[in-house]
Amino acid sequence: MSAYLIIQATVHNWEKFTLYTQVVTPLINKFGGVYIAMGAPELIEGQSAPKSLVISQWPNSQAAHAFWDSPEYADARKYREGTGEFNIMLIDGLSQTPLE
Repeated sequence: MSAYLIIQATVHNWEKFTLYTQVVTPLINKFGGVYIAMGAPELIEGQSAPKSLVISQWPNSQAAHAFWDSPEYADARKYREGTGEFNIMLIDGLSQTPLE
């Protein structure tokens, strides 16, 4: 069953954060993840939306944790420190979605 890593971000230091994205993208691919959505979400209902939303799909939650807990990502995370505010969530997908 697929898992999804969802990141809500408000980036304040894009120069430093760009270094993070250059380092982390190949790691996501290495650990079996793929970006499926990225950008500023359109608020359809509610009071506020994050400035940026990133969703990556993983073969399962174990693969996402293997990436997140890896020494390689620990090194990459240093580039993200102090660049903004982030909420990071992991959720399992449905065994079969209506679109399949």
